[in-house]
Amino acid sequence: MRRARIAVGLALVAVGLAVGTAPAQSAPPGVVGLRLDGAVDPLIAGHLVDAIADAPASGASAIIIEMDTPGGLGSSMDQITNAILASELPVIGYVAPPGARAASAGAFILLACPVAAMAPGTNVGASTPVGISGGDLADKVTNDAAAQIRSLADTYGRNAQLAETFVTDGASITAEEALAGNVIDIISPDRTSLFTSLDGRTVTLAGGSQVVLELGDARIDEQPIGGIRGFLHGLVDPNIAFIFFWLGLALIVLELLIPGHIFSGTVGTAMLLVSLVSFGMLPVRIIGLVLLVFSVVAFVVEIRVPGLGLWGLLGVVARVLGGWWLYDPSGGARVSPGILLIMGGVVALFFGVVVQKAMATVRMPPAEGPEAVVGRTGLAIANGVDTRGGLVRIDAEEWQAVATGVIAPGQGVRVTRLDGLVLTVEPFDEHQMPAGAPASPVEEGGSP
Repeated sequence: MRRARIAVGLALVAVGLAVGTAPAQSAPPGVVGLRLDGAVDPLIAGHLVDAIADAPASGASAIIIEMDTPGGLGSSMDQITNAILASELPVIGYVAPPGARAASAGAFILLACPVAAMAPGTNVGASTPVGISGGDLADKVTNDAAAQIRSLADTYGRNAQLAETFVTDGASITAEEALAGNVIDIISPDRTSLFTSLDGRTVTLAGGSQVVLELGDARIDEQPIGGIRGFLHGLVDPNIAFIFFWLGLALIVLELLIPGHIFSGTVGTAMLLVSLVSFGMLPVRIIGLVLLVFSVVAFVVEIRVPGLGLWGLLGVVARVLGGWWLYDPSGGARVSPGILLIMGGVVALFFGVVVQKAMATVRMPPAEGPEAVVGRTGLAIANGVDTRGGLVRIDAEEWQAVATGVIAPGQGVRVTRLDGLVLTVEPFDEHQMPAGAPASPVEEGGSP
């Protein structure tokens, strides 16, 4: 019996060990899923660099970065490309979904990946460095960027000459052209088919080591950017930056036109600061900024000097052209035409209705109560005024009044006090009724 119990116990232990090890043996390989949307800025760079560095400890076999970006800061781009080149795991760069692009800094990031993939209907390129003036930067900066993109392409045996045209000529090519020109490795419509096509392929990393991709039935560990980092990254958007810049200026101007509206000035300043931070990461052109500022000035002139609406028309035109020319198209950023139309309606409502009504309110004379009569001058009428009372006319209105002495009819008076509806007056000889003026009516029974 004892031997039987021992045998049963050993059998149960063996079964437990088999059950405990079975999931580990059958578990599919893990892939860290990252997303690069919008501008390449320090926020998204920090997220990607941290995720790439932490991936090996998670037991993942590969990393995929899906991207749709107009580009951004060169310093943030360098952080991301350096992290990819130093990664212990193969990084798959994938421009998706259809309609996405890897423009400017995005092209560098794509070419830094050991596997460069694109979905049909996407494009890559347009990587000429641009400054806030909208023009190309100095030759030495362009030459440095050209050498950098050639080096990335050479690292994986890709077409360095074609990649260089992204920088030197501002070229942008489709996914099909990139594959035919040996700039990317594969075209795939979605992630599932991409993993199927790459499963079992041997990939050479930047350091020279080779890794076999194990992507069949791979489980994806999605790591989206979130929290305050994700919120701030979402503000670095060409359309949001345009809206915040123009509305920020308009609200600040409203505060100057109608002082005391602390809310509008505070919100306007905050929006303007956010837009300026975003502009520092986008290919902004000076001509666009100048036109947007001029449009606000034109609307203010239209309000202050109303006429035929010429300044208002100039403001509308300047705002549309300013939004259209705000970004350098070679940087992949632009203001949506739909946003321009919507902002047109907002502008008309803001300056044509809200500000006009506010300005009309400011221009209205202050409401006056009975106290406003103190200090004014007029004439004693009827029997004049004494300590017992009498009548005076102030600004065509008749008032009951008293005086410390006797004020004859027709003599000038000045109001010194108001008690209820009774005035206290004193003589004011400078306003003596001129000779020949019609006498004030006298009360019945009084002396003329």
